[in-house]
Amino acid sequence: MPEIVTAAMLVIGDEILSGRTKDKNIGHLADIMTAIGIDLKEVRIVPDEEDEIVAAVNAVRARYTYVFTTGGIGPTHDDITADSIAKAFGVPCEYDAKAYALLEASYAARGIEYTEARKRMARMPRGAGHIDNPVSVAPGFRIGNVHVMAGVPSIFQAMLDNVVPTLRAGTKMLSATVHCPFGEGLVGGPLGEIQKAHPDTIIGSYPKYGDGKFWTELVVRARSAEALEAARADVEAMVAGFAAEAS
Repeated sequence: MPEIVTAAMLVIGDEILSGRTKDKNIGHLADIMTAIGIDLKEVRIVPDEEDEIVAAVNAVRARYTYVFTTGGIGPTHDDITADSIAKAFGVPCEYDAKAYALLEASYAARGIEYTEARKRMARMPRGAGHIDNPVSVAPGFRIGNVHVMAGVPSIFQAMLDNVVPTLRAGTKMLSATVHCPFGEGLVGGPLGEIQKAHPDTIIGSYPKYGDGKFWTELVVRARSAEALEAARADVEAMVAGFAAEAS
């Protein structure tokens, strides 16, 4: 039997919801999860409000194998992710000795004052483990099945590279694409019947438009090569049947 591993993502930050900052992390996480056989099932964008973050974290960590958060672990007053995650797990948020020393040494080496604001980046829930940050030193952290990372895309990607080897991967999803020169309105009904006949697959229909014509890209996905091939054959036969009627 295929092993199914799931994940959710929480994107934290008022700047995302206001449109001031355009998210670049969702697509990257989705690509990486697909590549290693983890199904990214849900993405939520939540404001910099403790109660909202706590509720979202507790909702998704109970449903999915892994949770990934981005944003809100910097030095400013609205960086409240660490406090919120700690509250969700019912533990104190406190200075982590290793993180504190890493940051202290980094700022000292650069001749920069280690201010109270900068010290905030050394705070994490009691019992959390580090997620190394090779870009700017300040670590992310993991607690339970929740991985807390920076929102800056280059830092998030570097942190995620360190997280991936620690994850339990599932059976990878296979896919096949069938070109359909007809619109969704024509193929929608028969395609639905094919999906019912192949419950171990996921069949997606993606409308396209170009050169004054509508057409459809049909994508079949499955964890079994046999299931994939059977559904793909039926989809291709459906398209061929419509083509014969149109000729």
